[in-house]
Amino acid sequence: MLLLAQAAAGDIPVLHAIVLGITQGLSEFLPISSSGHLILVPWLFGWEELTGPANVDLNKTFDVALHVGTILASIAYFRRDLARLAGAGLTSIRQRAVRTADQRLAWLLLLSAIPGAIIGAALEDAINDYLGEIWLIAIMLIVFGLILAVADRLPSNMQEGDYGPRQAVIMGLAQACALSPGVSRSGITITAGRFLGFDRNAAARLSFLMSMPITGGAALYKGVDLAVNGLPPGTAAAFFWGIVASGITGLAAVWLVLTVVRTRSFLPFVVYRVLAGLAVLAVLASPLR
Repeated sequence: MLLLAQAAAGDIPVLHAIVLGITQGLSEFLPISSSGHLILVPWLFGWEELTGPANVDLNKTFDVALHVGTILASIAYFRRDLARLAGAGLTSIRQRAVRTADQRLAWLLLLSAIPGAIIGAALEDAINDYLGEIWLIAIMLIVFGLILAVADRLPSNMQEGDYGPRQAVIMGLAQACALSPGVSRSGITITAGRFLGFDRNAAARLSFLMSMPITGGAALYKGVDLAVNGLPPGTAAAFFWGIVASGITGLAAVWLVLTVVRTRSFLPFVVYRVLAGLAVLAVLASPLR
């Protein structure tokens, strides 16, 4: 059955789409860099349909589709929080005032998305042209993994309610750094949150809530072209199964991170990042590639 579906998928085999969907779902919320892994996995396996300059447009379009899956996963997990914050934001607009903690948080989450949106729009071509090198992704995995380890050892006593304009701007600027593959959006925002004094649970929850405006806006922005021009011919099955895989694994990843950090540290993710980065550098230095 899978072979038939794979044959029908055209440029992207369904098996590849499912693997990349799982990769996106896990790495979007685990602090290990989804953009970096979506480049590394096709490179390691030699999946030519998603690598090389001739396939840049297809790769970008497929990335947008996979992000739809993880956005749906985050909406499903945080549905009560989002409904509460959306209601608070609408009430704030009607009242033309910010009077409650939920209204304040809703506006601060939007504020946190501004740095990444501006930098991403201004430097999109430079990011695509210069920041996707395999060696650079490996270095970013290692360096920002070690920075997360340092931040995670700092004392903390701040909770979600302590999130203010200063914290929103700093964590928003940190989020903009994740435009470089290998840094990790969730990883760098959690790191910034820990440096600011938030406890693990608060840093992780704020990181995930911050992802809604920035990733949702980016997916909407890039998805306009997809809606106008439609899917590339023969890729409908691959896109569908990639979205399903990223959504299911994304939901599991959110639960995993929030469960782990309530009882343990971010050390397992740090160890993975360092080992993964070293392994990629070893492959680059070997005759295997």
